[in-house]
Amino acid sequence: MKIKVLNGPNLNMLGIREPSVYGYRTYTDLVKLIEDYCLCNGIQADICQSNYEGKLIDEIHEMYFTDYDALIINPGALTHYSYALRDALNIIKCLKIEVHISDIYKRESFRAINVIKDEVDFSIVGKGLEGYIDAVNYVISRKR
Repeated sequence: MKIKVLNGPNLNMLGIREPSVYGYRTYTDLVKLIEDYCLCNGIQADICQSNYEGKLIDEIHEMYFTDYDALIINPGALTHYSYALRDALNIIKCLKIEVHISDIYKRESFRAINVIKDEVDFSIVGKGLEGYIDAVNYVISRKR
C-alpha cells in the first residue's frame, strides 16, 4: 500500500508555533511518527510539507498519474480559502483524508470555514499528531 501525506503552510514550525495549540513536538517528530507507524504496517509513505499552495497542488496533480492508495492532507490555513486546492483534490479519485491537529471548529470563527471538506472522504480534527495515525488506520480499514 502506498500513501502520500501532504502538510501545508506553517506545519514545518510545529513545536515553535503556538505550542499551547499544537504542542511541543516538532515537524521532524511528526514525520518520524508517521514513517515508523507506516513501516510497521507495511505501508510506503511519501511525506511532503510546503508553505506554497502551488507546490501542494503540483503534488496532488502528480498523484493523478501515479499509483497511490490514499492521500492524507493537512492543508493548514489553505483549508479556509483555497478553492484551487479544492479543485485539485477533486481531480484525484483515491481515498482522501483531511487531518487538523487542532479542532478548527472550536477556534476562531474564520477557521470553521472549510472549503475542502466536500472533496475528502473523511476528516480528523483536534487529535494532535495522533490524528495522522488515525488517518493511516482509516486507510488501512478501507483498503485491506
